[in-house]
Amino acid sequence: MYRVFIVVGGALALAACSSSPDWLNLGSVKPSPMMDTVRFESEPPGAEAKTSNGQSCRTPCALALPVNSPITVTFTLNGYLPESEKIEPISTALDSDFAAGSSTSLRPNPVMVELSPAPPLAQKPTKKPAAKNTTSGKPAAKPAAKPVAASQPAPAGMTAAPAQQQAPAPWPSTPPPQQR
Repeated sequence: MYRVFIVVGGALALAACSSSPDWLNLGSVKPSPMMDTVRFESEPPGAEAKTSNGQSCRTPCALALPVNSPITVTFTLNGYLPESEKIEPISTALDSDFAAGSSTSLRPNPVMVELSPAPPLAQKPTKKPAAKNTTSGKPAAKPAAKPVAASQPAPAGMTAAPAQQQAPAPWPSTPPPQQR
């Protein structure tokens, strides 16, 4: 019985030694990209500043951005035209006497934009209501429809179509007699 435990324990120890943990794998250690904090401001404040790498914030704000490539920032605010600015990485020498030391930062920093108001939307023309007859104070009565004459005989083999009836007007066609 003890032999089984020793064999299983040895197998587990051997299996554990055959795989190395990720922290020992030095090939996977990569330096993180250099970052620079850029401040964004707009007039009026409250615009959304969205970068080409997907980060966004509401002005006034600041974002940590990678300095490895140019970035475009678009400012949007309801009622205003969108504005875009390009931020470029700039290499600067840390010490003027030694050219060996340099760093990269993004410019311009801070990024300031003034948003222009959007033009008003063109309004669709509205239809005017139909002109009303205002001479009598009442709407004009519709002329009475003439009934279809059924006095003519129908040709042989054909039957006459029933006369169409029109719904009565909602108001009388002649004013009622006035009582005193």
